[in-house]
Amino acid sequence: MAAVNYLRSEDQFLCSICLDVFTDPVSTSCGHNFCKTCINVHWDTKDQCLCPMCKMVFNTRPELHVNTLFSEIAAQFKSAQQEASSRSSETQAAKPGEVPCDVCTGTRLKALKSCLVCLVSYCETHLEPHLTASGLKRHQLIDPVENLEDRMCTKHDKPLELFCKTDQTCVCMLCTVLDHKMHDVVPMKEGYEGKKAELGKTEAEIQQMIQQRGLKIEEIKQSVGLSEKEAGREKAEGVQIFTSLKESVERGLKELIDTIEEKQRTAEKQAEGFITELEQEISELMKRRTEVEQLSRSEDHLHLLQSVQSLNIHHPPTKDWTEVSVCPPSYEGTVVRAAAQLEEKLSKEIKKLLELTRVQRFAVDVTLDPDTAHPKLILSVDGKQVYHGDVWKVLPDNPERFSVKTYVLTKQSFSSGRFYFEVQVKDKTGWKLGVARESIKRKKDIKLSHQRGYWSLWLKNGNEYRALAGPSVLLSLKSRPQKVGVYVDYEEGLVSFYDADAAALIYSFTGCHFTKKLFPFFHPGMNDCGKNSAPLIVSPVRVN
Repeated sequence: MAAVNYLRSEDQFLCSICLDVFTDPVSTSCGHNFCKTCINVHWDTKDQCLCPMCKMVFNTRPELHVNTLFSEIAAQFKSAQQEASSRSSETQAAKPGEVPCDVCTGTRLKALKSCLVCLVSYCETHLEPHLTASGLKRHQLIDPVENLEDRMCTKHDKPLELFCKTDQTCVCMLCTVLDHKMHDVVPMKEGYEGKKAELGKTEAEIQQMIQQRGLKIEEIKQSVGLSEKEAGREKAEGVQIFTSLKESVERGLKELIDTIEEKQRTAEKQAEGFITELEQEISELMKRRTEVEQLSRSEDHLHLLQSVQSLNIHHPPTKDWTEVSVCPPSYEGTVVRAAAQLEEKLSKEIKKLLELTRVQRFAVDVTLDPDTAHPKLILSVDGKQVYHGDVWKVLPDNPERFSVKTYVLTKQSFSSGRFYFEVQVKDKTGWKLGVARESIKRKKDIKLSHQRGYWSLWLKNGNEYRALAGPSVLLSLKSRPQKVGVYVDYEEGLVSFYDADAAALIYSFTGCHFTKKLFPFFHPGMNDCGKNSAPLIVSPVRVN
């Protein structure tokens, strides 16, 4: 059954039995129209045939024929009606989540407003009286909401229009003179504004908490990153140490095997000497036996007696082998001694590696300062290399510049903590390295010593290493360093120099007293006709 409100002009297209647009319309002799199926079903259920509209009785059941023209007109109207209904549903029908009109029947359209007085939500059509009728204009309209009954006081059945700040609840007018008589009651708008301000403050606090937790996440991520970096460094140190230990063990094993094999070779050589000598004696004895045998067969008395005397058979050319023997070499204690030596060596290697690794953690990036460089020094563009150029460049004679000694300092200075840097000294026959006080003399020819503010190492004549301690200390090194590490502990008063590749300590200045800034200090030495032309190079520190 159709449940749509049609205009009066549309009634002529509706069947009075099904109340829907005609389908296969037929006309009775009394002039009324019906759907062919509807009238036939109607008559099938009745004892007599009569018109449902005018009650005219037919003695015989009429033969009905479809009115073709009227059928076409009804079909066109039905199609137009369905299209309009579909268009209306698509544009205005309430969608899921939207508030539907409480007045619409059939397809419920989307509500535009809800009335707090009527407690009803209205679509555009049904809202019209509230916009035009004077009595309804005074009703309070709001944006459409569901469950309007929740906006009514359950006790007094009145709209909730006020807010009780005492009980923090919405109330009606009767509540203010009964249950909330002495309470602090304000208009709902005022309560709304107050709560909105509180919510704004709460939102700001929540946002701040979110930001704080975001910062904490970043802090934790940074901690994880640092932990990962530290773990990588520890692994690298572990690999280096155990690789060194492995190499030492392999060298110890080789030395042990070489020692044992050398003893075995000595025993074999001694045995071979004895065997050769014995074989020679056997050969001589066999020769004498043949001679004796031939002589003993002789029947010539005179010949036998004369020949025996010349053979001297009672003193054969041999030595006494009774006490001669080859004793197996003794290996007792060889493995134990080798293991003890290896243990001592490994202990020293570990100590050296750990010590250098510890100081390398304080590596800093330093750059040479051209404003301090002597005019004959050549600095690279990146400030990482320096060598002697033999030519005096024209440069400003500023107070920081060395004008007598061919020295240069770094841009970086240090007045606390610990720091470490490495310098490549490969292919050089002379240089000086270390740290210097900020107050050192730069315009005079002075002798380097810690008393004058220099803590440095000196290579002289390609093979003479000295610590310039005033007096200088001659150093005995197992090998020539290719890269020198410089470590300073400001508070501890310590300056140490390392062979960075061999992980070996070269020399340490101890008991130093630092009160002023310290600068890394470089002297590449004279060019010496190209023999010492290689530069000093500030190298990136790679943990051993």
